[in-house]
This record gives sequence, C-alpha cells and structure tokens, in this order.
Amino acid sequence: MKNILVAVFLVIVCIFFYAGMTAASTLLYGSLHQFNGTLDSLANIEEASIRDSVINIFWNELKNDQKIPFVIDDSVAFLYKGSANSVSWAGDFSGWNPSVTAYKGKKVGLTNIWRVVASFPINARLDYKIVVNNNWILDPANPHQQWSGFGPNSELRMPEWIIPIETIRRPDVPRGSFSSNINIYSVPLAYSTNYRVYTPAGYDSLQNLPVVYVTDGHEYADDRLGSMLIVLDNLIADNLIEPVVVVFIDPRQPSNLSNNRRAEQYTMNENFASFVADELVPQIDANYKTNPNPEKRAILGTSLGGINSAYFGITRPDKFRCIAIQSPAFHHKPQIYSLYSDSTTLPLSVFMSTGVIHDTESAARQMKQIMENKEYPLKYIEVNEGHSWGNWRALLDDMLIYFFGETTSIKRSENVQPDKSFFQLNNYPNPFNPATSICFFLPESQRVTLEVFNVLGQKIISMINNEYLSSGFHSVNFNGGGKSSGIYYYRLSNLNEFQSGKMLYVN
Repeated sequence: MKNILVAVFLVIVCIFFYAGMTAASTLLYGSLHQFNGTLDSLANIEEASIRDSVINIFWNELKNDQKIPFVIDDSVAFLYKGSANSVSWAGDFSGWNPSVTAYKGKKVGLTNIWRVVASFPINARLDYKIVVNNNWILDPANPHQQWSGFGPNSELRMPEWIIPIETIRRPDVPRGSFSSNINIYSVPLAYSTNYRVYTPAGYDSLQNLPVVYVTDGHEYADDRLGSMLIVLDNLIADNLIEPVVVVFIDPRQPSNLSNNRRAEQYTMNENFASFVADELVPQIDANYKTNPNPEKRAILGTSLGGINSAYFGITRPDKFRCIAIQSPAFHHKPQIYSLYSDSTTLPLSVFMSTGVIHDTESAARQMKQIMENKEYPLKYIEVNEGHSWGNWRALLDDMLIYFFGETTSIKRSENVQPDKSFFQLNNYPNPFNPATSICFFLPESQRVTLEVFNVLGQKIISMINNEYLSSGFHSVNFNGGGKSSGIYYYRLSNLNEFQSGKMLYVN
C-alpha cells in the first residue's frame, strides 16, 4: 500500500511540475540541446505509469502550443508519437527520398516517440510527410499544411519565416470576377484548350489593362496552391499594383482532366507558343479591355512552365515582353541557355525566382548569369524553400509589383507622384508582454499605413491609416492586453510596396 501511495504522489508531483514547465515551451529552452535533454530525461523514467503520465502531458502541451515539430533558432526536432517499426521524414529537404539516413527516426528512450534532429536556414519553409512503416502520412501533430498538385503536405515553418499575408483572403477587399471555363480550338495544336479569365474589381470603369497569361492556370488560381486570385485582389485593393486582367490557361484535356499535357506544351513547343501568341492573345484583346502593347503583357510559369516563359521571351517578344519564371526546370531543355546567350538582347523585362533547397537554383543561376551578361532588366530572388507552391505563391506579389507596380492614370491622376520606399521595419521587444514598439524609418515624407493581423490573416487594428508622415524614424506602440497569446504580423505599406514583420505576444 505504501509503494502505491508513493507512486501516486510521484505521479502528481511530476504532472504538476512538467505541466508548468512545458507550458513555456520555446521560451523555456535556450537551445535544442536543452529541449532534447528534457525529453530524454522524461523518456527514461523507469516507472512506466509516471513516465507515461508526464510524457502525455509533455506531448499534449507541445501539440496544443503548435510546437511540433519543435523549432528553435536554426534547429528542429521532428517528432512522431505512435507504435511503429520504422519512421522517417521525407520532404523538400531530402528531395522527397525517405531513404536518406539523416532523416530516419529513432525511438526516444522507453517511449513510442520517434525523433530526428536537423538544421535549416532560420527563415526556411519546407513541405514534408512522415513515412511510418513505409506509409506516407501527414504529421498528425502539426496543423500547418501546404497543398501540392498531389494533395496536402505538412509544413515546417522556421522561426523567421513570415506568412505571406497577401495570400490570405481579407473580407474587406473587393473581389474581382473569375469566369467559368472558356474553350478555344487551336489550329497549330490540333486540339481544344480551356482557359479562365480574371478581371479586377471595378472592371466596368477601367480600360487599357495589362494582361498576365498564366500556365498551369488551374493550380495558380487554386486558393490552396497558387492563391493568385487572392493576391491579385489584395494588391489591387492596396494600390500596390495597377489593375490587371489575368488569363489562366489549363493544360489538361477538357474532356479528360486526368490527361495533363503540360510536359509537351511547356518544353519549347513552337505550336503552343503559336497558340497562345497568335490565337489566344487576339481573342483576349478582342473581348476584354486590354492594353495591346507587348510591354504590358506577361507570361508566367513555374518548373516546366518556367522553361515555357523563357521560351516565349526569346521567340515571341512581339507579343510578350514581361517574362516571369519560377523555379525553372531548364535541365529538361538546356538548349534554352544558348538561345539567350547566342541572341541579341531583346526588349524584355525578366522576373526569375527559385528555392535553394532541392529546387532549381543551379539552373536559375546559370540563366541569371547569361541574362546579366546580356544586360537584361532582371529581378532575381532566391528563397530558403523547395519546389513547392508555398514557395511560388509567396513571390507572386514580388513579380506583380515588379511588372505592374508603377501606378498609372488608371488609379491616380497624372500629377500624383509615387511615394518613396521605407526600410528598417522591426519591433522591440520581441517576444513582448504586454506592449512592443513597431519601429520604421522613412527616407522621404510619404503616406503610409500600418496594420496588425493575427495568424489567420484577420486585421486586428489599423495603427496608421494612410497618414502623411515626415521623413525620419517613427515608433508606434502596440499593446497586446486582452488579446490571445501567439504570433501576430504587422505590415507597413505605401502606394507602391509593403514590408511585414512577425512578433510574439506571451500572455
């Protein structure tokens, strides 16, 4: 009887101790080494009843605080709890290869928790799945997901990765119109293709609009994948880009959507280029209020679609002079390099981006060097991400602002000058309780807006609402009192661009 009472007492003590300890989660541990040391200590408690009790508390606290995977600084502990013979992690970081030894899990002590430790850039965002007994599953303890063309993946968010709030639907933003499928028969392709058209809010009162043609249009338009409709609505509403028409071209066979023809269409296919430039463009220009100038017409694509965009630029500059390339799979058609290096410099403007974690960085860098040697206007971005829609959707605002960020008479009168840039946006302290100061520096006097959002993208408060501020340093106090603990995002914007930051309120 005495032993039972002692065991019960120890369970109660451990429960209260570890419940209080784990509630602090990230703030408690100064390093991943300390976190793993705590987990190892709990996992090796010999008394099974005590061990199970404190491990369950420890696990539930981590899960409730959305701390699985456990991330601190540039380190991460991938964790899985369950009976298994083998557990491994596969994702952007492993080239989606579950056999990579570095990501094969090991049991922690006497528990059924499996763990892998890794390091990534502090602002990385990566897709992954857990492979349990050779079965691929989503991480059951991680609520964050990013969809791919094959369904959802779990999402690893490193500490300094910032949610692209322009991809989050805001209820106060007017929506543009999105047509149903429109079918067009192509003579050079000898088959029909579907496309859909986005027109911006207030389209009836607009005219002379730029046009973006988007390959893999059914995925770019999907809110779970490219989120491009949301990005367009938000950027246009915030006056960050001029209103545009966007044509989303669907590569799938209309009568059999399982037949995706992108591999043949996007790999330097002269017939596909003729279809878009000589058949689809005239139809769009005839039916919509577009600007027919090729300098106001963009082609956008990712992966194989990135090859296509580059090919359009070098072969059809008569129709397309804004060339948007995301994670280009140039290794499938290396001839594209010589087409650019051997030609004269054409009147193109180029946006190109790539991830650097098992993405296309070597191919993109090779083309970047060629384009710089040829003195093409080029905006080039590398991000610590993989070959993923999470990568591509977050850079759509950069692309759209690069091509169409100069406000025009469509939105403003000719005598209004664009506002200048701002920089050095941050907040201190961070984490904070109850208040923090959001600080920024304006090199020129200008109108700015400062807003705070929760993790769902819902606006909490407008701290500065289109106010004219003088040049110099500014500081605005944000008080978290009465709000839930967690991550909040702040965004400073003017008429041409925005910057955002992340802050943690600990109640």
